[in-house]
Amino acid sequence: MPLLIPFASTLSEASRHALRDLALPNLAKLLAHSRPVARWGGDEYTLTPPHERALAEAQGWSGDDGALPWAALHAAQDGIAPGDDAWGELTPAHWHVGRDHISLADPLALGLAAAESRTVFDAVRPLFESEGWRMAWGAPTRWYAAHESLHGLPCASLDRVIGRNVDVWLPPHPAARLVRRLQNEVQMLLYRLPLNDAREARGALAVNSFWLSGCGRAQAVAAREPVQVDDRLRRPALDEDWAAWADGWRALDADPLAELARRARDGETVSLVLCGERHAERHDAEPPSAWQRITRAWRATPVHERLEAL
Repeated sequence: MPLLIPFASTLSEASRHALRDLALPNLAKLLAHSRPVARWGGDEYTLTPPHERALAEAQGWSGDDGALPWAALHAAQDGIAPGDDAWGELTPAHWHVGRDHISLADPLALGLAAAESRTVFDAVRPLFESEGWRMAWGAPTRWYAAHESLHGLPCASLDRVIGRNVDVWLPPHPAARLVRRLQNEVQMLLYRLPLNDAREARGALAVNSFWLSGCGRAQAVAAREPVQVDDRLRRPALDEDWAAWADGWRALDADPLAELARRARDGETVSLVLCGERHAERHDAEPPSAWQRITRAWRATPVHERLEAL
């Protein structure tokens, strides 16, 4: 079972400094005795981040950038039958209006309770249904919409947008005009919602917009092998909490990576997928011969350089 690690590196200079100060002996062993067998991604502006592209490839999915059907998969996991409809995932969100741009706060920072989420969902639902969309509530931060215009609509992943200027990531696709109009109408409606007044009175963020992502029709998961995703680096990376991110790396090295290194030493072939902001790379490690141990040690690239290249 390959181990996939999102946010193994970022383009932040602070994260690069954190990497150079980290000792990750088990990761170093795995990389010294492995070979890259696959690489995905392009640059930091793709709508689909490398970890999502790598996971989609492992599941046997196809789709253009920003058009992988995560919404249909998540809806099914939440007990909603996707059928043949084109689905999109609507994430209730707080858009922070700054001096120069509008940024999207991490939806988890809302601390949105199920009852609050349903109140907001029920308030905005008629706006979508009046345009022929079918709506479904899945979880406090997971709502779903089905509409033919969502088939193939490229949208940026939340992992690209959190903490960043939303204007850069709003889809320019002609079919997205209706989405942008609905966003404006939702924002006006939520500005007057009493629930938001109550949230702000207790110091909580207002729910003032949504983000659409993961659009498309359901695709079967035809994975040749299951993938284990360890996303403990995600939240600190998005929060730019580099001390917590470094702690997450140490914990990864001490536990799952130590286990992979042990299995490789015992004769198993193990796989590791490391994902940055531009690329994801799969490494397969096999037990090395004595000569390979020597020559690879001579040629070994420092771990931080391997991660920074992602």
